[in-house]
Amino acid sequence: MKPMLDLTERQKTLLLLIIRDYIESAQPIGSKRLAEHYHLDLSSATIRNEMSALTEMGYLRQPHTSAGRVPSEEGYRYFVSQMVNNAELPQAVQHTISHQFHQSRADMDQWMTLAASILAYQSQGVSVITAPHAEQSLYKHVELISTQGRQVLMVLVMAGGEVSQQILTLAEPVTQERLSQTATRLNGLLAGLAVDAISSLTTRPDALDQDILILIAQEMRRASESSSGEIYTDGLTNVLSEPEFAESDDARRALKIFEEPSTLQDLLARTTINSNIGGLQVLIGGEGGWEELRQCSMVIARYGVPGMATGTLGVLGPMRMSYAKTIPTVRYVAGLLSDLVNGTIAGE
Repeated sequence: MKPMLDLTERQKTLLLLIIRDYIESAQPIGSKRLAEHYHLDLSSATIRNEMSALTEMGYLRQPHTSAGRVPSEEGYRYFVSQMVNNAELPQAVQHTISHQFHQSRADMDQWMTLAASILAYQSQGVSVITAPHAEQSLYKHVELISTQGRQVLMVLVMAGGEVSQQILTLAEPVTQERLSQTATRLNGLLAGLAVDAISSLTTRPDALDQDILILIAQEMRRASESSSGEIYTDGLTNVLSEPEFAESDDARRALKIFEEPSTLQDLLARTTINSNIGGLQVLIGGEGGWEELRQCSMVIARYGVPGMATGTLGVLGPMRMSYAKTIPTVRYVAGLLSDLVNGTIAGE
């Protein structure tokens, strides 16, 4: 984007008015409309000159079928930079959303479904949420329960709240008393350790301890590799109803991402990899990385408990989306989900 110093105060004002008007109308904006609609103390000729300058600087573009202007990707980026930290969700809307969450059951699946529905409704875009998953598997507790013969049920609990159960077949029958003693020793030894630390522990003198230790490390590594979080979406029809997609394949290309979970996971992971909990990213036109999104924008945020469990939520819509409403909605719902995850997984 061009440095902000390139813009005079008048140009900044006109650019923001053009973008707001275009977001509402989806129609190219002309100088006459600006002068009359916003009662500007400027002549149409002066406005036209400023619009031409903004076009030359790359903030606006002129569709070949119209004398009016529409925002470019650079224009939208400037617009977002001006309001991303100032846009607030009205108190009444915050209260309504908060009430909906606290009226629902204390159930992660229901929270994810509700959050997807709220985001889609408030933004009139497509919402996407990944369920919270452990940033890395940390050991919390194991129970070893004798079932029959040489078979033992291992119940492994990780610090992020994940629980793994599997039946082990030992080399020889072992009493429940010995299994409980082994579990107690391992719980004292492994509490709070990550899988790499567990794998590097020196050999235990007790063969049963060592066998169970190996199985715990294998199961934790499997959990770490597979913990991507279930994906929840809502509002797919919202984008298809937007006028710029009415006779275009652009929306369908964008929505194909939602049919390919691995691609969607990759997009969300690469976008938020360096962001903090609550950190918000705005992708405009795919930012050169995703051709399918070249006519779209996404507002994405991370939520959860640092070091424990995190997820991602966001909204996809046309580049003409209502950023002033979508950005604070995504930020507010991310904060609510972080509080809920904190209360259930971290136990705080």
